[in-house]
This record gives sequence, structure tokens and C-alpha cells, in this order.
Amino acid sequence: MKIAICIAFLLSAALAANVKINPLSDDFINHINSQQNHWKAGKNFDETIPISEFKKLMGVREAISKSRRTPTVHSKDIEIPESFDARTNWPECSKVIGEIVDQSACGSCWAVSTTSAISDRRCIASGGKLQVPVSAIDLMSCCWVCGDGCNGGTMEFAWDYWINAGIVTGGGYNSSLGCKPYPFKPCDHHVEGKHVQCTTLSYDTPPCSQDCYNELDFNSELTFGKSETQGFGAVEDIQREISTNGPVTASLAVFEDFLSYKSGVYHHVVGEKLGLHAVRIIGWGTENNVAYWLVANSWNEDWGDLGLFKIRRGENECGIEEVVNAAQAKV
Repeated sequence: MKIAICIAFLLSAALAANVKINPLSDDFINHINSQQNHWKAGKNFDETIPISEFKKLMGVREAISKSRRTPTVHSKDIEIPESFDARTNWPECSKVIGEIVDQSACGSCWAVSTTSAISDRRCIASGGKLQVPVSAIDLMSCCWVCGDGCNGGTMEFAWDYWINAGIVTGGGYNSSLGCKPYPFKPCDHHVEGKHVQCTTLSYDTPPCSQDCYNELDFNSELTFGKSETQGFGAVEDIQREISTNGPVTASLAVFEDFLSYKSGVYHHVVGEKLGLHAVRIIGWGTENNVAYWLVANSWNEDWGDLGLFKIRRGENECGIEEVVNAAQAKV
């Protein structure tokens, strides 16, 4: 016990003195757990992985303006439940909403999170009839105004692109679903993972093509959104939007401690900012008297809580309530 206290004291002193501690190390993880009891940190990644590899995954470019859109305000007549999970609220679409995607060794979080939310919303709007996902690689390759594919992009423009140009269908890697499945195979940053290590891979964004990878007709596989892309300024309006139309996308500032999230309600404890990351909010609730958002990440199911995490709600933790967007599906 005395040894553990001594190590914790020395680590705290080192952090206070700005001495760099490996954020993937057991000492760093133990320090996180010693500072709070709202969430549990543990080994998600091998300690030898350079932090620069994680920065490559942070593919959200700074919003042109956080006030670029007029926030959508929902009628206060829409009742907000104490807890909500889109998977159970729309059981006919639970498989679509419950899918945890893997962006692989590519900074495509902005695209995979947007197309995942679009896929959810198409399924919901169609009453479960439209189950085929929407293609992240079509968005990445063809929306030049959105950004630069694996080198990052802007979610607001991605939603606009769906409305104005359309995005074809496409499932995950090695999938036969849709026009353009995701071409990058799942990879592991994780401890004892089941895929090839991401650090051995490097992907360039494929060129834009108006052809399907299979025999499907490109134009027939195009999907569209309708109405203006919506920004949400208040927590209650984010909740009303999710419970009415389905999951939304959000931008999240990722700090070093987030890499080791395992369970509980996350809040930033210690560590440097690595960049901005795109995620998909699918619900909310309360745990141990702490309000949280239920969020899907895009680092496959080996990370965190089977690919999901909870983060403190109502306090704009890590900026998650600042840039939230969605659009209606045209079905």
C-alpha cells in the first residue's frame, strides 16, 4: 500500500512538473483511476504505440464557424425521457444503429460517423425497410469541399453534401452490401487484438468515382437528405432531435486519458489534447447521479465499452455539445 501511495505521489509530482509520462503506461492509467471514481481507465492500447499514431485518427477539422448555422429549436411539447437508447427505441433498426464501425488507419472519423448516423436515420425514417448502410468512402473521395479524406474533414459540410449531391450505399470492409463498401480493413491499435496492427498500415484516399464496386447502378444507389443541416444549441434540443429522428454527429476534443477509457461516465482528468474527433451520439442516461451521453466511437469493438463510451452531459465536456449536426433523410 505504501509503495502504491508513493508511486501515485511521484507520478502526480511529475505531471505537475510537466514531466512527460507515457499516457499508455500502467502508471498513467493508475493515476487516472486514483484521481476520480466516475470512470474506469484500463489497457486499450499497447504502450509502445507512438502518440503520433493516435493524432492521425483525429480527423475533424475546426468548424468554419461554430455559429455558422441557426440552432434548431424543437417544440417543448416533445417529452424528454430520463434515459434513451436509439437501439431499443427503434428495434427494427437495432442492427444498423448498433454497428460499431472501424475507421482503420485513416483519419476518416468525420466521414464514418456522419454516414453511420445517416444510415441510422434512413432506417428509422423508412420504418426499418432501408437497412443497407451509406458509403463513407463515397463521401470521403467525392466531397472535395468537406476536406481531404483520410487527412480530415468537416462534418457540417458532409451533411450538406448528402443533401445536395447525395451519397451512395456501401457497407463495411469486405462487405457485399451496397455500391461502395469501405475499402480499408479493420486494424488493431489494441492489446491482444484480432486484426493486423494499424501501425503497419497507411492508406491514401481513393479517387472519386461514379461507379459501384460491383454490378449495382450508381445513380440508383444514391441516397439524399432533405432540409437544411441542423445545429443544436441546447442540450434539450439535442435530446429531442435524437428521440425524434435518430442519432446525431458531434465533435469531441480528445485528450490522452480518453485513450484508456473502459467504463463509467468519462470526463477529462489528465493529459494533453491530441485533436478533434467525430463521434455519434445515440442516447443518454444517468449513472451514479451523473448525467451522460451514450456515444459510439469508430475504433472497433475492442476499444472502450464494446466500442461505446459514456461522457458527462450538460457541461459541454470536451466540447461535445458545441458542434452537433444532423439532417432529415429523404425516403
